[in-house]
Amino acid sequence: MVTADRAAGSEDAQVVIVGAGPGGSTAAYHLAQAGIDVLVLEKSEFPREKVCGDGLTPRAVKQLVAMGIETSPEDGWIKNYGLRIIGGGMRIEVPWPDLASFPSYGLVRPRQDFDEVLARTAQKAGARLQEGTTVTAPLLDERTGRVAGVVTKDGTAYRAPLTIVADGNSSRFSLSLGLARREDRPMGVAYRRYFTSPRHDDDWLESWLELWDGEPGKGRLLPGYGWIFGVGDGTSNVGLGILNTSDAFGKTDYRAMLDRWLSHLPQEWGFVEENATAPTRGAALPMGFNRKPHYADGALLVGDAGGMVNPMNGEGIAYAMESARIAAEVVAQALAAPEGARRERVLHAYPAALDAEYGGYYTIGRLFVKAIGHPSVMKLATRHGLPHPTLMKFCLKLLANLSDSRDGDVMDRLITALNRLAPAA
Repeated sequence: MVTADRAAGSEDAQVVIVGAGPGGSTAAYHLAQAGIDVLVLEKSEFPREKVCGDGLTPRAVKQLVAMGIETSPEDGWIKNYGLRIIGGGMRIEVPWPDLASFPSYGLVRPRQDFDEVLARTAQKAGARLQEGTTVTAPLLDERTGRVAGVVTKDGTAYRAPLTIVADGNSSRFSLSLGLARREDRPMGVAYRRYFTSPRHDDDWLESWLELWDGEPGKGRLLPGYGWIFGVGDGTSNVGLGILNTSDAFGKTDYRAMLDRWLSHLPQEWGFVEENATAPTRGAALPMGFNRKPHYADGALLVGDAGGMVNPMNGEGIAYAMESARIAAEVVAQALAAPEGARRERVLHAYPAALDAEYGGYYTIGRLFVKAIGHPSVMKLATRHGLPHPTLMKFCLKLLANLSDSRDGDVMDRLITALNRLAPAA
């Protein structure tokens, strides 16, 4: 940490954002739209790769629409109509629900350029973006101890009254503030690889619910799923995600596991070594609010930095964008208030809003991942749940967090009631 004399220097921006991923760029866009001077510092240079399944549910699509981003095929997006689920000897397709609150379709777009699309949109709205700028520490006000900006690798200090932390799953900035990961919250890991494949234009997201630690049907059934997402450019994104509720977590060679799973898929799909276009890459998935508080002393955490990945399905982009939009709205109101106690009360509305939006749902999610950590529960759910279309429709709504809180059907009302009754923690 670096301390700064409160009286020294002038502000470089009203808000500085650490990281130009989906969370950082979304926050920058909405802040710029509100007329706020915002500076985004991104350690890499675009285009740059991130480990992800590249699949976007209707929750993420809603946020893209709110940013005015054109999502047509001509602009490089591939539309999908729902989830194809394979497991227990069955194959079913469950469409995205028809809701007033969300679009009725999802999208696929590689992270290689998805993040840049968002960052350039923020720039067009008026945000300032500096690429190739690595933030190494917070700049602290020596009198109050508040975050007064950031310090970069070359020693440059950027001052701002408020800092939005969007530096991803490891969030070194949060760690430097003493905000460690909570060990009592779920954690996942995902590995994926791209292959040239005739399945590249599939307009359904495909999920394989049975991941075996060994030969299919003979080893241990692990809590997680495999995916096949057509990217539309001649390749498919193929990967798997595993939860830490399994005894095998951290003891499994996930690259070998992915290779083993792919070796049992139809050869004509092309998921073989000679068709691979990139190496296998993996990343951690911080889930269910595994880092708190989301606001303290001038710094707000968004997306993966705040552990906001959905424990039900491993989705992170939508929650990064949603939390960023909430943060931007709170920050805009806070900056309109006088500095001091009044502004602080406004800023504390941010973690309260996150708890109200996701707290109960993530509590249910933590119970869910604990349950499916038992192979017998996972097997029972797969074998006996898939044959019932109505049940699977409900499961898709619950696991993807897609329901209408008002004027919804019976399923929506049940999901809303569950989320409200479950305590946020």
